[in-house]
Amino acid sequence: MSIVRFKKLNIEAYKPGKSSIKKFRKIIKLSANESALGMSSRVKKAISSKGLNFFRYPDGKSKKLRSQIAKKFKCNKDRIICGAGSDEVIQMLCQLFLKPRDEVIVPQFSFLMYRIYAKIVGANVIYSRETNFKVSVSEIIKKVSKKTKIVFLANPNNPTGTYLTKFELIELRKKLRKNILLVVDDAYAEYMKNTDYKSGLDLFRNKQNVFILRTFSKIYGLSSLRVGWGYGSKKIIDALNIIKPPFNVNEVAQKAAVESLKDSKFISRSIKHNILYAKKLKNFLNKYDISSNKVSANFLLLNFTKCKFGARYIYKKLKSKGIILRSTEDGYKIRNMLRLTIGSKSENFKFMKEVEIIFKK
Repeated sequence: MSIVRFKKLNIEAYKPGKSSIKKFRKIIKLSANESALGMSSRVKKAISSKGLNFFRYPDGKSKKLRSQIAKKFKCNKDRIICGAGSDEVIQMLCQLFLKPRDEVIVPQFSFLMYRIYAKIVGANVIYSRETNFKVSVSEIIKKVSKKTKIVFLANPNNPTGTYLTKFELIELRKKLRKNILLVVDDAYAEYMKNTDYKSGLDLFRNKQNVFILRTFSKIYGLSSLRVGWGYGSKKIIDALNIIKPPFNVNEVAQKAAVESLKDSKFISRSIKHNILYAKKLKNFLNKYDISSNKVSANFLLLNFTKCKFGARYIYKKLKSKGIILRSTEDGYKIRNMLRLTIGSKSENFKFMKEVEIIFKK
């Protein structure tokens, strides 16, 4: 019998979207909501510069990056914390706020890392029901108990692509007890041009009991470098800085993120591209009775209920052609659906061509 013991974790590990297929050297990966246009040319230039000293530790406080974020989003740099991806900030929040048996509310179909990090520290995860794959304010309120410490919410939501309007978000904060922290994950905020939407940062930047998450993995195209940030009250940020790993955001990630924020032309190109192709793909798939959410983030949740083929069949057929979508059965337990990331122009056309072939047979 082994002497060293560790705690038993009843947790399903996070499974990322598949990124390789045997037999295929080059694949079309539409499974991980990465940037369709890659990263800004300013970033490429910055990270190929000779001035990078890898033998030095990076700035543990990400000072330049925090200043650039503050400038870009008109917020206070002392209320920003940077992380190795926004998921590290989620992890730190769970470590800071949660004790065993505290309760965390997450919508039933929401980003998996909220439940995983909450469970690791021993909290109980309570799932609120969704209405037609949309987060329901009243269902969240129903689940609140004396033990509720945090409500996690991605808006727009991953993997469903639906979102709460600014009024629904404000209503949620009003109805929650004041001592419950509302965490709003703005991961896809830049893509949102819907008039009834406002980002968590725009709505709650002066609230003490709302914490905002942002990432450089989506529109900025820096997924591989792992860099994200959180915005909260000075008290929360100071406490997070005590538990933050000392050099959590590496030098290359910091430099790349700073440059990506300066390239507003690239950002607007990415937004235009996303809206154009999301609409194109949505209309195209409708012809085959594959429905999806209205255009919001950089992905669509495809529903095969009325389609003559099921999601698994389409997934396998596309995979055999080197195209990967995200199965929502893994982790999310959503049946007969697939999540499709909006790809580059050529990726989108190849996807549409292959779908056409499947349905012609």
